[in-house]
Amino acid sequence: MGNAFLFFLLAFLSEIVGTVGGFGSSVFFVPLAGFFFDFKTVLGLTGLLHVFSNIAKLFLFRQDIQWGLIWKIGVPSVLLVIGGAWLSNQVTFQYAELLLGMFCVVFAILFWWKPDIKMKANTGNAIFGGGLAGFLAGFIGTGGAIRAITLTSFALEKNVFIATSAAIDFGVDLSRSVVYVNQGYVQGQNWWYLPGLILIAFVGSYVGKLVLNKVPQEIFRKIVLLFVFGTGMVMILKVGLRMW
Repeated sequence: MGNAFLFFLLAFLSEIVGTVGGFGSSVFFVPLAGFFFDFKTVLGLTGLLHVFSNIAKLFLFRQDIQWGLIWKIGVPSVLLVIGGAWLSNQVTFQYAELLLGMFCVVFAILFWWKPDIKMKANTGNAIFGGGLAGFLAGFIGTGGAIRAITLTSFALEKNVFIATSAAIDFGVDLSRSVVYVNQGYVQGQNWWYLPGLILIAFVGSYVGKLVLNKVPQEIFRKIVLLFVFGTGMVMILKVGLRMW
């Protein structure tokens, strides 16, 4: 019972932080949930949590969606997330998670130190970033940091950033959840977590929106970078503990 309470508490905090950061809770939820469940169960629960989390964000930020970017980033994300989800059942993910963690740490430090560095806001980078984020979401459970990097290059206002990211993520998470469930990633005894995760998705998103309303635009970019850095460190440390 104590483990269940701690699990739901961490999921709730991850949802709030993920909403404020603008790229979803999975970057925190996946590493933390790994201390409670095996990797495949984590993938299954993460996908289901995010489906409802994105529904909540689409409702809360519906007026700020930028549809043009959804086609450029969202379509390749949805197409490649299916391949990544299928591949997660075929190969080990350990080193992919380590590489992603290292990339996030290096990216966050570089962009904090050199804030004028920007990825070109063009169609090619949007398609590449969206495809990579989708593939990693399916393969290791989280691609939000890559999607945040891509969206940051378009210098979006914070609410537009979150709304557009949630719209893209909804298609990604619905697609991978279907694959995960079909592959048996969520077993019978773990389905009872779903009602609690649905409640957390809506309440956590709402609390995150309240917090975000108090964050100035110029601070928002730094918050995103801090979250990307923290995510990378958690991934690296988690892999290190397993290897130790």
